[in-house]
Amino acid sequence: MQLRFRLLPACALATLVVTLNAQGVTKETVPGVTNFARVETTIACAGATTPGAVAGIKKMGYASIINLRQASEPGADIEGEAAAAKAASITYVHLPFNAASPDPAVVDAFLKAVTAPANQPVFLHCASANRAAALWMIKRIQVDKWDADRAGAEAAALGLTSPALKTFALDYVQAHKP
Repeated sequence: MQLRFRLLPACALATLVVTLNAQGVTKETVPGVTNFARVETTIACAGATTPGAVAGIKKMGYASIINLRQASEPGADIEGEAAAAKAASITYVHLPFNAASPDPAVVDAFLKAVTAPANQPVFLHCASANRAAALWMIKRIQVDKWDADRAGAEAAALGLTSPALKTFALDYVQAHKP
């Protein structure tokens, strides 16, 4: 009985810490961008982004765009977004990531791109923010050494809703332990 009373405050504290960390995500309305969410000053995760929004992303201070959409997705304009990025002098990285059959090699390339100092801060997007949040979760665990609960709470606040993508993220981390 005493053990249960000792664990209760610890569990409450852990829940509070996870909740506070998720509150570090701020949602904003950005023209041409679906589900824009900023994390601190280092990254923003979002969904569908139009080429017309790229100049505004640059004005917001982002040094690079990492696009996880596949060219075959409805509404994806990879060439238009790449051209808009070039015109705005913002680094553009296209890493097509298939949520139905996620490729660990894409995650490897993502981790390299998102941690490159020249790319900071990064604007990361897919169609809904689901894939972007899943890959950001991997980065938080692998690079920032966050625990899975804390990274998962932040990823959920950013738009991770797919249990399969969350499982993929956790499996990737498990398979790539140092």
